[in-house]
Amino acid sequence: MTVVAYGRAGSIDSRGVVFIHSCPKAIAPHAEWALAKVFGSDTPIIWGDQPIEPGSLRAEIIWTGAQGMGAQLASSLLAFKQVRYEVTEDASAGHEGERFAATPTLGLFRATIGQHGDVLVHEDRLRNLITQSDATGESMESEIKRLLGQPWDHELEAFRIAHEGSTVRILHHVS
Repeated sequence: MTVVAYGRAGSIDSRGVVFIHSCPKAIAPHAEWALAKVFGSDTPIIWGDQPIEPGSLRAEIIWTGAQGMGAQLASSLLAFKQVRYEVTEDASAGHEGERFAATPTLGLFRATIGQHGDVLVHEDRLRNLITQSDATGESMESEIKRLLGQPWDHELEAFRIAHEGSTVRILHHVS
């Protein structure tokens, strides 16, 4: 089941989704508290079992709040290294969208998301990639995949599809 959360009173300029793909049961109350601190109020999360990781839970939270709240939500969960999650923030007036993904093995990934749902890689990151791949001998292809978040997508995909009855689907700027 999906929970709808509203950020602190004031400017509601942005919206997004928090997908907690797997969270150990013992950590769930702490993750809930960390998110409530960002939202500025208690937001009871409806947890469901994560079938591919026994002993873990999953949840989906649709949120609205001020621009930049996606980054705050992702940061609040960063302390819980065992938690697999994604946080999205839709593009809004004067602000590109963002996507954060975290796994225990890969850590945190952040991408800028364009209004049509594409991952945008800014030129300074591409220049850095070229310079570093020449120096380290890393494959340019593997580094580009990393910039696009492919390793995170690969690890999270099984957790995304394992939840039967999910009511949330990711749609990027559908007209």
